Amino acid sequence: MVRLPRCFVYHSCAAAVLLAIAGIAPSSVGQEASGDDSTIVYPAEYFAEYAPITAQDMLDRIPGQGQASGSPGGGRGGPPGGGNPSSGGRGLGAGGGNELLVNGKRTAGKSNQTSDLLRRISASQVREIQIIRGTSGDLDVRGSSQVVNIVLFEELPTNTIAYQASLDHYKDNALKPGGRLSLSGQNGPITYQLSGSAEYRYNPAVTKEKSILGNLAPNDLVREERTSDFYRREISANLAYELNDRSSVRVNALYGKNDNPTDVMRYTTDLTTTPNGFTIESEERPNNEDNWEIGGDYELDFANGSRFKILAIANESDSLSKRVRYLWQDDFSQQKNLFLSTDAVTQERIVRSSFTFDLFENQSVEFGLERAQTILDSKLSLGLLTSGTPSDSVGGLVPQRVSNANSTVEEIRYEPFLIHNWTINPRMTLESTLLYEVSEITQTGDVHNQRDFDFIKPKLDFRFDVTPTWQLRGTVEKVVDQLSFSDFVASNDEQDNDANTMAGNAQLRQQWSWRYTFNSEYRLPNDVGVLNAEFFYFDQRDVIERMDASPNENTLVSVNGNIGNGWEYGTNLSASMRMAMIGLPNVLFTYTLNLQDSEITDPFLGIKRRFQNYQRGRNTYVFRQDLPEWRMNWGMQIFDRIDNGMSRYDIDDKETYNGDPRVNLFVEYVSNMGITYRFDGGALTDGAQCRDRFRYVGHIRDNILEELEHQCTRTGSTATLRISGTF
Repeated sequence: MVRLPRCFVYHSCAAAVLLAIAGIAPSSVGQEASGDDSTIVYPAEYFAEYAPITAQDMLDRIPGQGQASGSPGGGRGGPPGGGNPSSGGRGLGAGGGNELLVNGKRTAGKSNQTSDLLRRISASQVREIQIIRGTSGDLDVRGSSQVVNIVLFEELPTNTIAYQASLDHYKDNALKPGGRLSLSGQNGPITYQLSGSAEYRYNPAVTKEKSILGNLAPNDLVREERTSDFYRREISANLAYELNDRSSVRVNALYGKNDNPTDVMRYTTDLTTTPNGFTIESEERPNNEDNWEIGGDYELDFANGSRFKILAIANESDSLSKRVRYLWQDDFSQQKNLFLSTDAVTQERIVRSSFTFDLFENQSVEFGLERAQTILDSKLSLGLLTSGTPSDSVGGLVPQRVSNANSTVEEIRYEPFLIHNWTINPRMTLESTLLYEVSEITQTGDVHNQRDFDFIKPKLDFRFDVTPTWQLRGTVEKVVDQLSFSDFVASNDEQDNDANTMAGNAQLRQQWSWRYTFNSEYRLPNDVGVLNAEFFYFDQRDVIERMDASPNENTLVSVNGNIGNGWEYGTNLSASMRMAMIGLPNVLFTYTLNLQDSEITDPFLGIKRRFQNYQRGRNTYVFRQDLPEWRMNWGMQIFDRIDNGMSRYDIDDKETYNGDPRVNLFVEYVSNMGITYRFDGGALTDGAQCRDRFRYVGHIRDNILEELEHQCTRTGSTATLRISGTF
């Protein structure tokens, strides 16, 4: 028999060194093991010494969980979209990344997400937390690298009330209160959670800009003071009803109201004249948004182990934003010179049904269909101080014609899917997914257009448990990014004060990619920690960035459009460990390193460059120390982006970005009565976020530099006191 090197026995030399330092022999993990070696179980007793109040408090104590980490393609903030359907995050998708389940079920909602529930679930309700690293037809989500399942006691206390009150202090001594109150419990077959919250935030940002002309002569100095108040009020409900042993119903509802008024004062010193000119501008930006969502699902389990599920979600977001600018006169009177209003209503309706059954022993199949309807109704109004007939509809200024300002965009999408899950042996699983997406996008209003799309999207997910503590994962998939409806219509240009609007593009196609991901995860014995290495390569097609849409040589216009093909690759390395090797078992330290790069041909200059706004990577440090004997814990977070590689190209300018690290600190104390007192210090370094903008005369390819702006923004540190508990 061939004897393997000692380092290989420990799966990596790095792991062997760590184990040697810690003085730990390879053995089963310290927490309870389940019958499936791919599932790690943390019972409620594991967290007892930490006196947790909520399920989130429990998750934060697990190595590799509840901490910031890198993700493939994360340099651009991940794929398009998010919670807002108008920005591309439409439908439910097939999973990906880490998923959260409660009692094995995913929340029937998008805005009302399972992650928000963790802060409303009392720790006394949690029986155990499962870290599911394998794939299974029994899971309520598929294609996730890891699933966290919060398992509650079958019999909950009659009622549990969780509360939180907070007070934020900002650098200009502003104080903003906040609070949350939730009720959870069980009444027979009904499990419920009701929550209401009010959140008030404040952002006093100061931006300083210095610019020079293309001949290196001084141009101007700009100081901008931007004060934003954010008011978020939200009520939500999550209900689950066990009809019988084999069927259940869940209902989720949410209503939220956001007000984000912003006041801007801008002081400009003109250095091109003698004496220097000086102007003052002020802006009022009242921004309001209402959103609601309701979702429900029904599940029926059959005696042979098959399962039928149907889920439906409806949501709507109604946002109204205005930008009104005034130029101050010598007598301190104010003359209105800009009125810009954007009114957008986004609606989404989703129905998804599936049926899961065992095909053969250790093999299961799920097939189903998702239908999604998304509608964006957008209206933009622009008024300027020019010659013409004023109108009250644009604040008493002269209305301006804006191309594609009033449009309705509607997408009807169908996605049948087939998922085959095969447990090859106790150590290997293979999940194969085949989705077929067909959609119709119709745009009416200022622009009339209708297009049909269809894509076949395969995926293979293979997992191999080399040992109970070492797992290898490999994924190959075709991903089609959904189009951002906001790119179809004219919108407010938030990036440039010298521009008012951005043009829309009704001819966009979906960006798609082949993605190859390999992951190696090693869980150190005795719950010491987790080592993880992930490598990815994405072959991107029809990349969406800024492109030339000028109607003629004298009128330069750029829009978001498909500029061609590119690639990106990188790695995410992380280590989350308890510092037992230095006698501090209650210290949890997590380090994550993200390194990545990309390439595409710029449509304006024809040069090879990185994707726009693409981070080269970041370092993340997270530290937590629990002091059970004092009922205290404290910790820090440090986020440090790798600079000098993030840029954005447009038809007449180029921008590059740099930023200082961000440091956060917290200290927490839990009293004998179960009341938690927590202090948070945010942005302690008062780190600046800076941008250099190169403006060109005419097209950027002519390389005639007009102006160079150097701008830095600082928001200052914040201090927060939170008091929370349950009864």
